[in-house]
Amino acid sequence: MEETKKKGSGTTDLTVGRPLTRILQFALPLVLGTLFQQLYSFVDTIIVGRCIGTDALGAVGTTYSLNFMIVGFVLATCNGFGIPVAESFGAKDRDDLHKYLFNGAVLCVGMSLVFAVGTTLVAAPLLQLIHTPAELLENAVHYIRIIFLGIPATVLYNYSSTVLRSLGDSKHPFYFLLVSSFLNIALDVLFIVPLGMGVEGAAIATVISQLVSGILCTWWFFTKVEDIHFTKENCVLSGRHCKRLAYIGFPMGFEYSVSAIGAVIMQDAINQLGSVAVAAQTAGEKIRQMFTLPMESVGMAMATYVGQNHGAGRTDRVRQGIRDGCIIQAGYSAIAWAAVFLVKRWAVGLVLGDAEPAIFNGAVEYLTVISVLFVLLGFLMIFRYTLQGLGYSVQAVISGVGELIGRALGGWLAVHQLGYLGICISNPLAWGFALCYCVFMVTRVLKKESRAV
Repeated sequence: MEETKKKGSGTTDLTVGRPLTRILQFALPLVLGTLFQQLYSFVDTIIVGRCIGTDALGAVGTTYSLNFMIVGFVLATCNGFGIPVAESFGAKDRDDLHKYLFNGAVLCVGMSLVFAVGTTLVAAPLLQLIHTPAELLENAVHYIRIIFLGIPATVLYNYSSTVLRSLGDSKHPFYFLLVSSFLNIALDVLFIVPLGMGVEGAAIATVISQLVSGILCTWWFFTKVEDIHFTKENCVLSGRHCKRLAYIGFPMGFEYSVSAIGAVIMQDAINQLGSVAVAAQTAGEKIRQMFTLPMESVGMAMATYVGQNHGAGRTDRVRQGIRDGCIIQAGYSAIAWAAVFLVKRWAVGLVLGDAEPAIFNGAVEYLTVISVLFVLLGFLMIFRYTLQGLGYSVQAVISGVGELIGRALGGWLAVHQLGYLGICISNPLAWGFALCYCVFMVTRVLKKESRAV
């Protein structure tokens, strides 16, 4: 049997072996990585909420939708750049692999500089546009400006970790993320408690930890990954390779941002319900992410798995991977729902401390409603990342439109009909609309490719 893993480098060939086993093996470090990433985000929420106050927690929460829209574009684009890398790795085309790596890095540098400068300048007007409560605005502006200035650090980590995953190495990005998670927690405590830097301290801690993990991933890539040898011949700007990277990467970024516009609309609706609703939804959403981000990690594993197998012409393994991925997500969704049911009141109390009852009960209600529909998100991650792994990222943008419609509908219902319950169902509505489209497109694409064989 063909060697599937190269000793020392950590790279893995996902075109051989049982799909269920390969996906689980590759996804496990990604799942652990997102859990630790959410752990330090969760601890950050606890530190901000307890050491600075619920107004500070609400201020950070009001920036989430903008962070989702702008930083999310950058993250999704970096992930998209990894698809041609995975395809060329699966096809064993080393020349294309090197050219995609180099041209992807050039595009990342330009993108990070443009976004860091541009978004920092418009941060305050954007927060005002979504009706951020006056008592939260100043802290929100200070926090998000630092996050936006740190976009180059975010790009460094996400592109370098995406490259390693595209080569089949999901373990080392996890190890380095683990280091940065503990560093972030330590810096949070240092900057917020003894140094009294407030929300600015929390933002600076996040940027520094991302920079460290990015440096570690880059160091590992250049010193440990085998068969990567950059030369003058493959370190050149290539129109063909840049076009392919842009064709896949930027639509994935736009898809994320289009979906995030719905989150911005929803945040506007939450803001109109008042600071109590803002704090309750912020706490509930932080806890929700602890349980659902592993689903996205399985989806990211699917993108690499599908990319490598599509590059190798193994449509049969793509189909098997979709089936096995859905089995994984269904099982996890049931476990996550049960866990939320058991710990939701304890978790909300941990985040909010002695917050007023209205905030506490609102966060519990949010978790109660949304956890029942986790399976929609799990299946969406399988089909959306499969579509991206097949190289149909332009079509995947439409799934982002589905999410926008779902969140906008939830926001409208919150303001005009259902009140806070509308906020609770906004994300499940978004997942459901997007899932319907992605299932249709994946089915259509695979039928088309099967006929072409």
